[in-house]
Amino acid sequence: MSFEDLSPGDKMASMRTSLAFQRTRMAAERTMMAILRTSLSMIGFGFTIYTFFTNFLNRTDARGLLAAQAPARFGMALIALGILLMALGIANHYRYMQTLRGMREDFKRRGFLQGGDGFPVSLTLIVSFLMVLLGLWALLSIGLPAGGPSIFRPAPPSAAPPHSPARFRAWA
Repeated sequence: MSFEDLSPGDKMASMRTSLAFQRTRMAAERTMMAILRTSLSMIGFGFTIYTFFTNFLNRTDARGLLAAQAPARFGMALIALGILLMALGIANHYRYMQTLRGMREDFKRRGFLQGGDGFPVSLTLIVSFLMVLLGLWALLSIGLPAGGPSIFRPAPPSAAPPHSPARFRAWA
């Protein structure tokens, strides 16, 4: 049975079903955008925390307040968490869209939907892949900086031990 053979009431029901598939696809896109926004925030916060505290610790009056690798480790943890969230979101979105496409094809085969093109390419998914690459770049730029401190190298000894009274005199 084809779409043209349906009664006017069945055609209207078919159009409603087609629109319901489009609304469901757009809801999945919005969910992916929310995951993208959250993971991008985590990646950005991780890089910002690393940059701010690294510059802060380079001041002479702030030496010894934090371990030299603390900003890099915390920043890298946030970035890695953002990348992981994005990767899981991409996998979930892809799996859900494959299920939705399968249901749509089944409805078309049964004659409940008119034939036509499938769903368009997900631009949100493409941007999400690019954000994963951006996150990996940020992770590597913190972990393997050229000439700067790295969590993979031991920290240089600080001028004052962490619990020495000289460290606290600057604040008095």
